[in-house]
Amino acid sequence: MPLSSAPNAIQIRVDEVSQLFNTLDPFPFRERDLDKDAEDFIVGWARELPRHHPIQIVIHVPDAESQKVNAGQVTEALNRYFEYRAGVLSLDLKALFRVGRLSLLIGLTVLAGCLLLSRFIVRIFGDGEVGRYLTEGLVILGWVANWKLT
Repeated sequence: MPLSSAPNAIQIRVDEVSQLFNTLDPFPFRERDLDKDAEDFIVGWARELPRHHPIQIVIHVPDAESQKVNAGQVTEALNRYFEYRAGVLSLDLKALFRVGRLSLLIGLTVLAGCLLLSRFIVRIFGDGEVGRYLTEGLVILGWVANWKLT
């Protein structure tokens, strides 16, 4: 078969279409997960392609295999799988940002508390060695708390 000349075409050559899908997945063909190696190959190649253009996946199989497999089912299976993965990654990213915002809030609160406490210590102990030691220690503690939380 001739290779596709589309600028955003990912070329895959397999002996059987089933090689693309996880054979341990008990679901019907069009609902199966992609094989990890196939997913990594497709995603890796897609990252190298220009953004904001549709991606075309071209699967090359022997003629005998192409007679056995319905191309529409393969297209549906790939679309379904990548839509599912995009949804999962979107939820993961939202959760990561939520944790990040909470960590930032806690870290800034701890830093502000340490800075306020260091001002209070200066009033009590003055600018002597003990006051400087405690003040510097609190400032360092505030920054370390920020570094560990975020």
